[in-house]
Amino acid sequence: MPQKRNADMAELIRGKTGRVYGDLMGLLTVLKGLPLAYNKDMQEDKEGVFDAVDTVKMCLSVMTPMIATMDVYTDNMLRAAKTGFINATDLADYMTKKGVPFRAAYKVTGQIVAACMAAGKTLEDLTLAEYQEYSDVFEEDLYKAIDLKTCVETRISEGGTSVSSVEKQIALVREALKA
Repeated sequence: MPQKRNADMAELIRGKTGRVYGDLMGLLTVLKGLPLAYNKDMQEDKEGVFDAVDTVKMCLSVMTPMIATMDVYTDNMLRAAKTGFINATDLADYMTKKGVPFRAAYKVTGQIVAACMAAGKTLEDLTLAEYQEYSDVFEEDLYKAIDLKTCVETRISEGGTSVSSVEKQIALVREALKA
């Protein structure tokens, strides 16, 4: 629709992933028999490779200007992230660091998330007293542990979400592009 501000480009490109995966599966299927044959079947690798490359190039030519011109509303993004309970794992991890077995922490976290959903709240909205109704391990440091910024920054492994991990990934891609 012409009045629509949420362009379909990103959704359509997400759908192209299936096409590129299909090309990959086709190529892998051709390659699986190579040790057993004369390699005449390698003539079948070209179509999938060229299609995948063309598809990715087309997606990049659409996504690059879209990203360059988009407006990012960080407050809206943060609000949406809080409603998704993406910090529920961090809540369970908090409990395990306090000595609660993970299976018990997982169960309590599930109960808390269900209660929040029923009440239209997020994990950050609950008071310390409400948390302590579920377990006496909850203390004031809980809020730092489930803060979304903390949740992002503690993911420091390769491919993680911390700023340092993302900067490292960007540097690796830039180096690969230079090569």
